[in-house]
Amino acid sequence: MAKSSVRNFEPLSEDAIVYRAILRKQWIDEDTGKVKSDAYFLRPNESGLSVNLASVCSPEQCALLFRKCYGIASLEVGKIREIGLDVEQDSANHANIIGLLHREDNLVEAERFAGLLARRSHIVWKAEL
Repeated sequence: MAKSSVRNFEPLSEDAIVYRAILRKQWIDEDTGKVKSDAYFLRPNESGLSVNLASVCSPEQCALLFRKCYGIASLEVGKIREIGLDVEQDSANHANIIGLLHREDNLVEAERFAGLLARRSHIVWKAEL
């Protein structure tokens, strides 16, 4: 029996950009200004890591979607796929990075993927504090 899916969207192109909202101040390294791997761990109830599509919102618009947002990091879909993960669009402006593991299930792999995503991301907007 075929599994039903909310997937009515074409796969994102390799050069598509997605934004990850930095919702905790400690997700940004104060010394380097870079995103820490902490921003790329799945929460226990999540099956994918939430991102917004840069094609439909600017970093500033994306930040306004959240009550508190300390920054917006950009990632290229092709760079995410290079490490064995994928990005699946689920609405007009939202997608999920899929293929990540929960820390409780496999800490080493969860940390590895989080670190690889952090190294591939760049802060494109930062809150004035």
